[in-house]
Amino acid sequence: MKSKTFLAGAGASALLVGLLIKIMARRRAAVFLKAAAQGDHSLTALITGASSGIGAEYARQLAARGYQLILVGRRLKRLQEVGSHLSEQYGVGVEILCADLSSLEGIDLVERRIIEHGAIDFLVNNAGFGLPRVFAQAPIDQVVGMINCHNLASVRFTRAAINGMLQRNFGAIVNVSSTAAYLRIPGDITYIATKAYLNVFSESLHLELLGTNVRVQALCPGYTMTEFHDRPEYAALGTRERIPAWLFMDAFTVVNASLNDLAIDKVICIPGVGYRLLAWSGRSGLLNTAIRLLLPLTEKIPASFRPGSLNAREATPPESPLSDSGA
Repeated sequence: MKSKTFLAGAGASALLVGLLIKIMARRRAAVFLKAAAQGDHSLTALITGASSGIGAEYARQLAARGYQLILVGRRLKRLQEVGSHLSEQYGVGVEILCADLSSLEGIDLVERRIIEHGAIDFLVNNAGFGLPRVFAQAPIDQVVGMINCHNLASVRFTRAAINGMLQRNFGAIVNVSSTAAYLRIPGDITYIATKAYLNVFSESLHLELLGTNVRVQALCPGYTMTEFHDRPEYAALGTRERIPAWLFMDAFTVVNASLNDLAIDKVICIPGVGYRLLAWSGRSGLLNTAIRLLLPLTEKIPASFRPGSLNAREATPPESPLSDSGA
């Protein structure tokens, strides 16, 4: 009886100590997210895919902390609307940069601006899009465009910004990945592969940055209420109708979780207990093994995910990939 009481007390004490350490870490790190002036240097955040969804929410929450903003996206009018609203509400400077990051020209434009600015303190590589169809039916230009947007742009922008961060010993890089990075399922494999790359890139870079005050994170949200699933190809699959509403998180909760985890230097952020369990099951191999075993037995695979299906052959690809709709 005494041993059980001792173990229970020790367990409770350990939980309490862990909680106190976490609270103290968040308080100590609070200054990291505050845009207090560093000499004559006002902190600046560059956010890609900033016209809506997760990107626009990062812009709002960083503007509320006093960051000057450089907003990147394809849709000029939407960017201007977001920028004007944030400038009026928070009194911060906002620069608009219209660029399609699925193209090398768009990547070059943003990379040059980062180098010219020379003092980006917070980089959010958020621009992204999905391509829900089997690889054999996916237009190769859109596959390459996704790799450009998710990976090439993120790597080049990080490389352009990181030396300045290291010189100032202050900075943050968030690569918006996805819980899908831990899954191995048919239908959008380039999306899964590019997001998995962002996770590995972020985790490895995090190790290189240990001992500095430059932080990196891979944000891995699950279903989020953005415009991501409003695109025609997702509407054709009935994604909104098929996925229960309770699985969708709001952008505020996702970005708030990201910033809180960044403050304590947590490199992988997966908002939501359910999605953390999903990622764990994928990482452990249990879920992906189950998928491999069950997939041949199910008839519920969306038609456009089946090689050679009528829907897959006749589906009309979007005119250009939407590279600013969130994760």
